[in-house]
Amino acid sequence: MSPAIFMIMLSSLATGTIITMSSHHWLFAWIGLELNTLAMIPAISTLHNPRSTEAATKYFLTQASASALILFSSMTNAWQTGTWDIINLSSTPAHIMLTLALAMKLGLAPMHFWLPEVLQGSTMTIALIISTWQKLAPMALIYMTINNLSTTILISLGLSSTIIGGWGGLNQTQTRKIMAYSSIAHLGWMLSISSIMTNIMLLNLTIYLILTMTMFYLLIMTQSKTIQDTMTTWTLSPMMTSTVMILLLSLGGLPPLTGFIPKWLILNELITQNLILLASIMMMATLLSLFFYLRLTYTTTLTLPPNTTQTKLKWRLKPNFPQLIMLMSSTSTLLLPMTPMIML
Repeated sequence: MSPAIFMIMLSSLATGTIITMSSHHWLFAWIGLELNTLAMIPAISTLHNPRSTEAATKYFLTQASASALILFSSMTNAWQTGTWDIINLSSTPAHIMLTLALAMKLGLAPMHFWLPEVLQGSTMTIALIISTWQKLAPMALIYMTINNLSTTILISLGLSSTIIGGWGGLNQTQTRKIMAYSSIAHLGWMLSISSIMTNIMLLNLTIYLILTMTMFYLLIMTQSKTIQDTMTTWTLSPMMTSTVMILLLSLGGLPPLTGFIPKWLILNELITQNLILLASIMMMATLLSLFFYLRLTYTTTLTLPPNTTQTKLKWRLKPNFPQLIMLMSSTSTLLLPMTPMIML
């Protein structure tokens, strides 16, 4: 992809997201979502192979269906209430259709089937954009309409996403599919708390974006597309490999690391609201996600490929470790002591 086309794509993504996040009219929010979708389709199909073409087709069909459902729900609400304002979503059929459409946009279970396949068919950079930037506009719509959405539907979608996000990643060998199921599980945690404490949802989204961006950036630098590729990262950079290990444990939500903050606050709030069964099931589902994070950690740091004399190893090139990735890595692992400030 040429730099000019890449800049057009990025500017379209930024414009669409800003339009959606700053709009009060459903039609403008829909236009912003369509800009996002149309900017991503040529980016996914840049490899010009059948897998990327299939991924672009799946992405287009899914996002177009979700956008049509959003437009239909807003039209239904405008027909019954006489207003197109986003915050005045008082029609029951409209908010049910909107919740399902946004779940399809985000890749929440049970509308998640497109996300792993699309990430696998695209490049690492495009998979990073789909996993991070493309979550902002739908989450902004959820935040703006949260007072009118059904709590039961949101909690059901969140619970199913945490379970399927952990279960689906168990037998995966591709790092992009593992990150896709990680995204599904993390978004499930956000949706479970969204109707109770929106500030914890925003905190979880921020930490998820930081963790996922750092993880994808390290995967891009090490060119690790499969679990087998992660076995040779030690020969490239031991420091980077250690960072990947700590970052994976933070994604799993282990206590001394940043990833433990949202899980701790969400479980605390769910138990305060007497949703003990929901909190227990989500904690058990997190163990499934922790398993494939630990498997990646094990293959990255504690194993070497068999027959090292006959296996192609990566030269230790002393890759550029910019200050930004150092800052993101530190943020991804060392923010737990700031939790009392967040709770205040």
